[in-house]
Amino acid sequence: MPQSSRTGRSPRTGREGDVLAVVSQSGPTVSFFDAASDRFLGEVHVGSEPHELCFDPAQRLLWCTLTYHSGYYHANGGRRTELAVIDPDTRRIVEFVDLAPEHGPHGLALDPARGLLYVSVESGPDRPGGVVVVDTGTRRPLGRIDTDAPGPHWFAVDPAGRTGYATNKEAPFVSVVDLERGVLTAKIEVPGSEGLAVSADGAQVFVAAPYADFSGAAADRPATGIRVIEARTASVVDLLPTGDVVLPVHLTSTGKLLAGEVRTAADPGTRLGRQAPGRLAVFDAETRKRLGEVEVGLFPLTITSSPDGRLGYVSCVVSSTVDVVDLETLRRVARLDIAKRGEPGAHGLAYLPRAV
Repeated sequence: MPQSSRTGRSPRTGREGDVLAVVSQSGPTVSFFDAASDRFLGEVHVGSEPHELCFDPAQRLLWCTLTYHSGYYHANGGRRTELAVIDPDTRRIVEFVDLAPEHGPHGLALDPARGLLYVSVESGPDRPGGVVVVDTGTRRPLGRIDTDAPGPHWFAVDPAGRTGYATNKEAPFVSVVDLERGVLTAKIEVPGSEGLAVSADGAQVFVAAPYADFSGAAADRPATGIRVIEARTASVVDLLPTGDVVLPVHLTSTGKLLAGEVRTAADPGTRLGRQAPGRLAVFDAETRKRLGEVEVGLFPLTITSSPDGRLGYVSCVVSSTVDVVDLETLRRVARLDIAKRGEPGAHGLAYLPRAV
């Protein structure tokens, strides 16, 4: 793969000691790779169906949600209740944090200034879906915030740490919560939603919609794309159109908005349809202009980027690959074949800068 760029420097330059962590959802492991060379460093077995990752640089710990006993959303063998806490340097589990009676933990969002981790959880017979608040120092739950929806699957926090946003797969709204008071404050009308990202100034929220339904039955499906929400008014103000349904959304430190388009056709033999190579769509978050696209693996499910915004990482759950993309040239520079190592279902990602 090409390694050059417009600046003449390899996008891998200066990454020695940095690490990429990758969840193998059906492995079930968290694998670690050298960010400069893609060399496999080791793995941690965490138990069935790990999903998302969140790195806490202050504690230098990696959090991983353990979501189901088997399967995935709407097709699982029961919901789990734990978070795995991992020391990424020794690649050992520090602790399992049990959130019971909460279950189905998935989305993770960190407020590093306050030492708080927010974890989205699914509804139960006696409570709606919500967000559990965890103290990252003691690693213990402090409480929960209701989102008034059954499946808050992704969660993001504004830079000030005051407002949180939960996207809801089936519910026709994005839940807005006041993190200081611990209450739901608004419901923004969106036709079912997936991934999301908050702008660096907290003024805008970018939400993938509609909900990814691969049955092929919805002839009147709303337009696919990224809904742009104005935080001040809690309303949708724009739509960034995409050719196919989007699940993951990520905003880089340089203001590029990354969206993973899932390209599929209905197939009665599988809930996820017949897969074609996915697409990484790249937008300028400020101008909202589409900058280009890159073909990636099958069913892009999670996106992250390097702290300098130069490299994007796209995990694709069906092909179980991670594509590494130079975000200046919009060219793929590497592909990590997670399935080749016998660890299917690439999902959650985290970029870990080297310890200093």
